[in-house]
Amino acid sequence: MPTPPVRTVAVIDDDRRVLTSLANLLASGGYGTRAYESALDFFSDGYPGLVCVITDLGMRPIDGIQVLDRTVHSNAATPVIIITGKPSEHTEDYYLQRGALGFFKKPVDGDALLDLLDSIA
Repeated sequence: MPTPPVRTVAVIDDDRRVLTSLANLLASGGYGTRAYESALDFFSDGYPGLVCVITDLGMRPIDGIQVLDRTVHSNAATPVIIITGKPSEHTEDYYLQRGALGFFKKPVDGDALLDLLDSIA
């Protein structure tokens, strides 16, 4: 019986602990992870075949909103989930209206994140 293809999620966060934690969570749900410490690294690598992109809001020089806008409007139109550990002037609805698939505050609810990913994968 052939092995099913690995469903791969890109995770962009400038905190290595978050990258490791999310990679472990995603692996437990049957997902592969491509981890990036910056959006620049992510965009230079390209994003073929991704199920989804999970990005932190508070990064420099390219923040999570820019990742959302660029990714959602690309030819790939890959779904994007926003995560943040800092309060924002914007509400969850703001990000969803801009095209985000979901929005999570850190620490991320792992079960809810996997459920959301499973709904699109």
